[in-house]
Amino acid sequence: MKSKFSRVALIGKYQTAAPGTLAEESRKVLEDIAAFLSQQGCEVVLEKDTATNTGIRAFDVLDVDAIGEGCDLGLVVGGDGTMLGIGRQLARHGVPLIGINHGRLGFITDIALQTYRETLVPMLQGAYEEDHRSLMHAKVMRGSDCVFEALAMNDVVVNRGATAGMVQLRVEVDGHFVANQRADGLIIASPTGSTAYSLSAGGPLLHPSIPGWVMVPIAPHTLTNRPIVLADAAEIAVEIVAGRDVSANFDMQSIASLQHGDRITVRRSEHHVRFLHPVGWSYFDTLREKLQWNTGGS
Repeated sequence: MKSKFSRVALIGKYQTAAPGTLAEESRKVLEDIAAFLSQQGCEVVLEKDTATNTGIRAFDVLDVDAIGEGCDLGLVVGGDGTMLGIGRQLARHGVPLIGINHGRLGFITDIALQTYRETLVPMLQGAYEEDHRSLMHAKVMRGSDCVFEALAMNDVVVNRGATAGMVQLRVEVDGHFVANQRADGLIIASPTGSTAYSLSAGGPLLHPSIPGWVMVPIAPHTLTNRPIVLADAAEIAVEIVAGRDVSANFDMQSIASLQHGDRITVRRSEHHVRFLHPVGWSYFDTLREKLQWNTGGS
């Protein structure tokens, strides 16, 4: 049966430019997957940076915007970081994404590399489950000027410098004062990001279907300063009151150095990321496997 997706963009790990056995292995993996897609009747294109860093020349090359405008599907071969980066960029185009795990943990690149062929065949024919993930739209405001703006799928993190003491932050939700916090930092995470840095800092897990954010202090001075779950319709504002070398991180990939008085505002983006999973996929199966729950039971 012919694939439902006529034009598929192949997106790989950018680290594959590194010399040595690992780079050759990554290139071979991408070439094998591209050949498989062609056999399924798909026209394969390569994302521009993937083509540059792997040296693969057998397919047309498109940048991210061209992929968004001209492709039916993005097939991401890498780890969660690769998926986060391309997911943010393609969200406004509405292109669905499938992830093949060629990284470490693989919370959102959930198809095993060893079994991708048998998993992808029914998916390419239209047998899949669709999963929408919310995005955060964050701005750094300096007075009335926006000095930095970014989307985040995992989290927005405000934290202290490597050698500095605690930061002091004033937190508001929908214009209502919440608290002045002294801590190493503050994490605002989406349900997708609730399994990342937020979890390490003691935050709860949020199911992806929950329309909410979790706000988690990092090593707070006051131990009663606990994580809180908020509706994602709310706008969160974090003002830098005190602290040295304070920075904001958006999915740990975009960084802005901050000054006292700067305000980081976080609200729900109008866009979302579309993930496609095999039929029968379960978020709880992912948690059980990746977090090694119930290792002694069935």
